[in-house]
Amino acid sequence: MRLLESRRGLSFFAFEHSEDYQQTQHRFTAAVDSMEPSNIVVLLQTSPYHVDSLLQLSDACRFQEDQEMARDLVERALYSMECAFHPLFSLTSGTCRLDYRRPENRSFYLALYKQMSFLEKRGCPRTALEYCKLILSLEPDEDPLCMLLLIDHLALRARNYEYLIRLFQEWEAHRNLSQLPNFAFSVPLAYFLLSQQADLPEQEFAHARGQASALLQQALTMFPGALMPLLEHCSVRPDAAVAGHRFFGPDAEISQPPALSQLVSLYLGRSHFLWKEPATMSWLEENVREVLQAVDAGDPAVEACESRRKALYQRAPRNIHRHVVLSEIKEAVAALPPDVTTQPMVGFDPLPPRDTIYSYVRPERLSPVSHGNTIALFFRSLLPNYTAEGERPEDGAAEGLNHNQGLNRLMLAVRDMMANFHFRDLEAPREEPPEGDGEWD
Repeated sequence: MRLLESRRGLSFFAFEHSEDYQQTQHRFTAAVDSMEPSNIVVLLQTSPYHVDSLLQLSDACRFQEDQEMARDLVERALYSMECAFHPLFSLTSGTCRLDYRRPENRSFYLALYKQMSFLEKRGCPRTALEYCKLILSLEPDEDPLCMLLLIDHLALRARNYEYLIRLFQEWEAHRNLSQLPNFAFSVPLAYFLLSQQADLPEQEFAHARGQASALLQQALTMFPGALMPLLEHCSVRPDAAVAGHRFFGPDAEISQPPALSQLVSLYLGRSHFLWKEPATMSWLEENVREVLQAVDAGDPAVEACESRRKALYQRAPRNIHRHVVLSEIKEAVAALPPDVTTQPMVGFDPLPPRDTIYSYVRPERLSPVSHGNTIALFFRSLLPNYTAEGERPEDGAAEGLNHNQGLNRLMLAVRDMMANFHFRDLEAPREEPPEGDGEWD
């Protein structure tokens, strides 16, 4: 890592690849294109701290449900990059930046994201929240992995309601967080859960509950198509008056723009269980009735929200699509537009920025994939000999490897490597030979 420049109190850093590492990176790309998983393992045996190889095999282990090995490989990747940190680079200052447009920096983002996901699944939401803050701090303006679509969920799971409310208050003016369905619903839920705390003074209770209801009504007015899917996820049958009303009925979900449907699917697929508590559902029901009264009364805010929905959600930006791919939430992945699902995609660099800054020339991919859906493309990059259903092996081969054969071959090779190969400690000093003439043991 080197320091590129410092300005306005911010320090801009970038990872650099040495000539040897560049050659390893070329071999890694060739290994992925070779359709032979053992080539990646061989490369990792000769270059045990090659980050993209570690992350690639981690994903393969995770798909094979070997979570322990998958976590170990991600931790090794993070350790490898930590050893390259610049002396002035700080994870806690909030003033260090890494440009995602540089391919060398992307591995650090992806390793942090994968580690954060493992932490959340292990029941460590508070630590996962800190990782989420770290990723966001590396490039908060561009937010290349769109962590703003996840940070509210982790804050609620960690019961850090005050942080979520403060983030919303400080960023709403310049980031319009209320236009994201996840923030529109999570912030009032944070206020409501805060009001549920037993030791809250009466005045603060009244303020929190009032803010919760007001913001929830705004969210329901702005995103009426989210209500029915939310109730369905929570296995709650809606009231006939609500289900049959034109505002919350089937048309509300069908008529919303595709980009908005994707954001709603992402939020509900990830956070619906936070609404299942009986007290929370009763509070939601009360506010749904308030919104219906406002709609029937001809509140002008309803029409204004409809106009904003049509104008704002024409197409999701690339960082949102990248977040959806990484999230692996099936409802959101299914809502990806065709121009995203049919383009070449690799697991170690999903949807790279179109304005990528290359520091050295990389060889062209030998066999790029130009068809197939997102999941098939993702598997193809993670497991080189993965064959999607309906595809046929090339070169007239009579038989192709099926999905499980590709997984099993790769996993056997990885387990053999991990069992018989000891990773060198990058920081361990080399032992000097003893002085003088001595005899070999």
